[in-house]
Amino acid sequence: MSSSAPAIPRRILSPIDFSNPSKSALATATDLAKHFHAALFLVHIVPKLPPVSGADFFRETEYVRELQRDAEAKLRAILAPILADGVTADSVVAVSNDTAGEILRVAEQQHADMIVIATHGMTGWRPMIFGSIAEKITKLAHCPVLVIRAPRSE
Repeated sequence: MSSSAPAIPRRILSPIDFSNPSKSALATATDLAKHFHAALFLVHIVPKLPPVSGADFFRETEYVRELQRDAEAKLRAILAPILADGVTADSVVAVSNDTAGEILRVAEQQHADMIVIATHGMTGWRPMIFGSIAEKITKLAHCPVLVIRAPRSE
């Protein structure tokens, strides 16, 4: 952490994929925002589809737009009680195949001074091949990162 990073977060970014672990991390981020009177910013990443041509392009474009509209509606529903509780909060839906990179880009764009993210606690070969989004963000973020561990599934 650089000496210019504030000790008290003023802008907290919380990535959300609408899973239970990400909702748990959001609850923690919301509590921190209340405690520190910080602004909360949610980000959801929609996967970008590979380029196609012709009629397929229009179907693919509409599909991505539908994913964005669905995510925006879910974010509005999640934000409503947070805003009603007096927390300053906003959200964005971004489109990218580099989820970690896009979260980091949004964090910098929004001047976040803390990121609160869930880990899904993957085991086995998947993290060795793909890596963890939370791990990448922890390594590359310009600000402190609080990782909320998801309970292990039975």
